[in-house]
Amino acid sequence: MHFALRPSDSLLPRASNAASILFRSRAANHANPRTAQPDLARLYATYRDVGGDSKASGASSSRPKKRGVGLLADDGRYEWGDLTGREKVARATQQSINFAVVCVGAVLTGGVFYLLWTEIISPNSKTWQFEKAVERIKDDPRCTAVLGERGKIAAFGDSTGSRWSRNKPIATTIEKDSLGREHMKLSFHVEGPLNSGVVHVHLLKPHDSYEWEYLLLALDVKGHTRIVLERRTEKNPLSLLGVRWR
Repeated sequence: MHFALRPSDSLLPRASNAASILFRSRAANHANPRTAQPDLARLYATYRDVGGDSKASGASSSRPKKRGVGLLADDGRYEWGDLTGREKVARATQQSINFAVVCVGAVLTGGVFYLLWTEIISPNSKTWQFEKAVERIKDDPRCTAVLGERGKIAAFGDSTGSRWSRNKPIATTIEKDSLGREHMKLSFHVEGPLNSGVVHVHLLKPHDSYEWEYLLLALDVKGHTRIVLERRTEKNPLSLLGVRWR
């Protein structure tokens, strides 16, 4: 019996390439015998590299890919049921940290908005009352006659004595009287083209109201009589047998 050996299809291209390279190298050797040794070395190196690349690619394809699930790296591609116990702990810890960061950010944002409302935007804030008092001074003809033109009147707080501090805070005190009512007192400076002066503001918040009411709004300018824009005498409650009657 005769058995015909059929070469593998994958080896045919390599064999033909090798034969062609060997044929060209022999032809070149007859022309120049000195180049024979480098051509054979180049042929060996070429086939060695091809074999090495195939082995490396097979090893890399058979090697399992590392899953990116950790405390600092979790791409979320794997479901909870596919994770190991260690990976579940890492994902749970990472999500807890993210939730805590979100909560802290929400609290800080809420605090900023609360400060903006209570200190600047709210009608009960001292900043709003300061702006309102300044507008009252600028709108009063008696004040503009002493200070100067309305558009050139500036209002500012007390100097801090530091040349690095640009903001001058408004002198403000808030306190409660014996009846539990809140009193706010403001004092700030105004300056115009003609003169400068000091504005005094005294506000009261009754129990039955959320808005401040003027007890005093006056402007003092050196060399001039005090200009009173608002003055209300506070009525003291009657006292009879130790009981106060309003």
